[in-house]
Amino acid sequence: MSEKNRDGKRTARERLAEERAKQKTAEKRRRVLIVGGAVVCVLALAAVGGVLAANAGKDKTDTAGPVTAPSGANGDDSLAIPVGKESAKSTLTVWEDFRCPACKSFEDAYRSTIHELTDAGQLKVEYHLATLIDGNMGGSGSLRAANAAACAQDAGKFTAYHDVLFENQPAETDDAYAKNGRLIELAGKVDGLDTGTFKKCVDDGSHDSWVAKSHQAFQGGGFSGTPTVLLNGKNIYQDQSMTPAKLKQMVQQADKA
Repeated sequence: MSEKNRDGKRTARERLAEERAKQKTAEKRRRVLIVGGAVVCVLALAAVGGVLAANAGKDKTDTAGPVTAPSGANGDDSLAIPVGKESAKSTLTVWEDFRCPACKSFEDAYRSTIHELTDAGQLKVEYHLATLIDGNMGGSGSLRAANAAACAQDAGKFTAYHDVLFENQPAETDDAYAKNGRLIELAGKVDGLDTGTFKKCVDDGSHDSWVAKSHQAFQGGGFSGTPTVLLNGKNIYQDQSMTPAKLKQMVQQADKA
């Protein structure tokens, strides 16, 4: 075989190898971080930064006032809403946005398992609220819903109201949660929450500045998007093999240790 033919075949092999490498790279890009079929709401830093700047003057909500944490909030700067017994050996840290479709998918898939484990005293959950979709899509539904959830925490009804918000989540492009009336209407689905105190807290935006600070912590945390779910500090949302059954097994094993 001539040197020229050998070079030609080698070049063809190299081109084939390059093409295969490109295909593998493209396939990796197509893969999404999936937990129970949910697609993560990715934070595109540059694009979102531009959207946030563009919308900065459009949102009339005042988040520059005093930071008032909801009752019982703990952790750094009191930005976490705790659920479950403090004595539980495992901690699930969840960063969520009430407008985020992937957060709803995570909740729909894992809600019953998380409730089972917290009720059994085997797991404690620390919820952190973000307003990522407001920045991505415009509007204020993420902020308004997070404030309402903080108001529900004041009333000792966070878990139930949190679940109601995700169960009734509007389409991502529908900023229905920007309307306090809708948030108050949904409070009627939680026994004992639809009170004058709750309504005033929602209408006054009592925890708006706290929500804004929570979102700043999310941005500073280096997270890729919502939901971000950490079990004892390990990001399990990035584990494509994770299932509710696997989460339950991990928590119960830790409880026995």
